[in-house]
Amino acid sequence: MKLRYILAMTAALSISATAFADDGEALFKKSGCAGCHKVDGKAVGPSFKDIAAKYKDDKGAQAALELKVRNGGKGSFGAMSMPATGKSVSDDSIKTIVSWILSQK
Repeated sequence: MKLRYILAMTAALSISATAFADDGEALFKKSGCAGCHKVDGKAVGPSFKDIAAKYKDDKGAQAALELKVRNGGKGSFGAMSMPATGKSVSDDSIKTIVSWILSQK
């Protein structure tokens, strides 16, 4: 009986660890965002810390940035355009990534 309990708990912890690994940072890396963005420091696009600072007091930032990531956009940080990612990144992943971006300090 104890062995079954231990095996069940081990399986549950393994599944939980996988779920927690799929956080904003992991999705950022997996989704190709790192090709244009860094957490700290400008690359092709603005750093996530700069984005978080710009939208710090904007209550509509989450929805607005999700839309921009999904559909693309330009003009917020200069002339460089943000390409649309909605066909290659799920809505749930976009929501998680944007939430993580906005949490950067």
